[in-house]
Amino acid sequence: MWLDRLSGQSTPSPSPPSVQKRSYSPATGRSTHLAPTNAIRPPYGPRTSSLNIGTRPNSSTTSLNSSRLPNGSSLRQEIIPPTDINDPVDVLKNVLGKKLDNAINGKVDGDDSATSQKPPQLVEHVDFGELSLHAFAESSHKEEDEGSQYLTSQSVEEYESEKDKFEDLHRSILACDDVLRSVQNSLTSFQQDLGAVSAEIETLQFRSTAMNTRLENRKVVEKLLGPAVEDVSIPPAVVTTIAEGSVDAVWVRALDELDKRSRTFHAKLKDSDHTKSALDVKPLLNDLTSKAVERIRDFFVSQIKAIRSPNINAQIIQQQSFLRYKDLYSFLARHHPTLAEEIGQAYINTIRWYYLSNFSRYKQSLERIPIFIVDKNDAIGADPSYQRASTNRISQPSHDPLAIGRRSDVLKRSNQSALPSHLAEDNKQTHYIETPFLYYNLALIDNAAAEYSFLAKFFSPAVSFQTISRHFSAIFSPTFALGHTFTKFLIEESDDCLGILLCVRLNQHFAFELQRRKIPVADGYINGTNMLLWPRFQLAMDIHTESIKRAASSISSRGAASALGLSSSSESAAKQSTAPHMLTQRFSQFLQGLLILSRDAGDDEPVGSSLSRLRSEVEAFLTKVGKGFGSAGERKRDRFMANNYSLILTIIGDTGGKLASEVREHFEGLKDSVGGT
Repeated sequence: MWLDRLSGQSTPSPSPPSVQKRSYSPATGRSTHLAPTNAIRPPYGPRTSSLNIGTRPNSSTTSLNSSRLPNGSSLRQEIIPPTDINDPVDVLKNVLGKKLDNAINGKVDGDDSATSQKPPQLVEHVDFGELSLHAFAESSHKEEDEGSQYLTSQSVEEYESEKDKFEDLHRSILACDDVLRSVQNSLTSFQQDLGAVSAEIETLQFRSTAMNTRLENRKVVEKLLGPAVEDVSIPPAVVTTIAEGSVDAVWVRALDELDKRSRTFHAKLKDSDHTKSALDVKPLLNDLTSKAVERIRDFFVSQIKAIRSPNINAQIIQQQSFLRYKDLYSFLARHHPTLAEEIGQAYINTIRWYYLSNFSRYKQSLERIPIFIVDKNDAIGADPSYQRASTNRISQPSHDPLAIGRRSDVLKRSNQSALPSHLAEDNKQTHYIETPFLYYNLALIDNAAAEYSFLAKFFSPAVSFQTISRHFSAIFSPTFALGHTFTKFLIEESDDCLGILLCVRLNQHFAFELQRRKIPVADGYINGTNMLLWPRFQLAMDIHTESIKRAASSISSRGAASALGLSSSSESAAKQSTAPHMLTQRFSQFLQGLLILSRDAGDDEPVGSSLSRLRSEVEAFLTKVGKGFGSAGERKRDRFMANNYSLILTIIGDTGGKLASEVREHFEGLKDSVGGT
């Protein structure tokens, strides 16, 4: 079937034509058409792939059976046929027989050199049958000629019958060439694109290396310049918070950051020359500081105005607004001292008005509390009948102003609290003067201690403690003066020695409490109160002393018998009573109260001297009364004196303290002097 490729004629010939030598692959010498020709098809270019058409003979629809090439492989790679396909040369040998062998080996019929050569393989046993050697040779040649003619005729017929198939195969091969040419163009374009991508990758790699170098350089520079830039720069979040944020904990932290950077900036500005960065940042830093000062001013002004609101508790505002944001005032004092002083003065004026107005209302409420009236008619030597007839006491409940009773319990109570104003106004129970004195001064001392503690926490360290003390005095001076006025109101018309001495002891307790709280600025008020109480106490003691003097002087006019309480001075001395005198009873109760309140008193107090004068007058009074027994009743007089001294010792017997011991020793000596047992 391949004779058209081996000869130049389209019809068979008895003698095979000579063929040219060609390469092993039948595809290399393929012509571009099926007509008989000796022209050789030019080879493909470097990118053109060859087609092996000998893989599947007698097929017009042959496709490329080469396996898929791996990605990136060259198109010049040889296409290896599959192993299960017969070799085309073997197929042609079977079709053409011996002539094909001669054509392949370059031999033709009639060439003696071809037959003279020794065959590659000799047959050892030849079956001649019954023929002779000459007959056997002639029969072999005859069979070969008949077979050659038969094969040639058969090959032409097969070619004619397979012509359409070969034409289809030829068209398929041309189509495959077009497809391969398109693939070649695509691969060429892909190769160009791949080269461009490779160039871009190299460019990116170069740029990446350059960027890494710049990054390393920037890190080195940042490490060196970072701290310096950080010192002169302000984060945008800090600027936004200070300019627009509400005043809260976040705002305070932003202000602290601004203050820290401001101090660092000014310190560096003093140590080094003015750099361009410093000159650029300084106006911005000043503007931001001014904005912060403005917002701090507005905040404190609003809080100061809130103190003037009705029914407001200033201590709540102090704790929740002022002390929580005390760093704002420190910042204001550093960056704008004049404005800080003005804010402080505005607070002082406002809080002074607050305390004065509230304590004025509280004083008015305490003045409405009913108070027991104790005057000179309640003195020890006063006439009891005159006391009962006094019109000022008709509306008062009965009481004994000379007995201490449970009045001293006011000194033993701990954690006492002031009486609220509305309860004081509604209180209808009658009290002694020490009760309203206690309530007012409790409230005053508590508020004074709280205010001083607030001033020390809020204004320091921006303000010195001397300045804080002056601020406190400016705030509480009117309120302290109001307290002194209230104390005068309580004691100026009262002769209640026990009540006044109780006020003195309460005032001493307040002084101890102020010392415990470390509030030295209220010592002036304590001392001023003492200067009001002690003179009034001595004056009340003098009233008692004078009353006993008057009682003793009245004995000479009424007579001793009348002084002893007898109905007629003509009765005999035998019927005179030796019982203790009523004045001794009143004096003993009064003395007990003074000694109880002076248990811890010092030697420098005027209680001892006033009590000595009172005691001397009582002894003189009893001596005059004892003279009423006459010379015949000397024993009764001694018994009378001993009974009076015994009563005094019995009443004050359980009283402790240095002054009480001295008084007991004195009366025991008097009792022993009159023979008392």
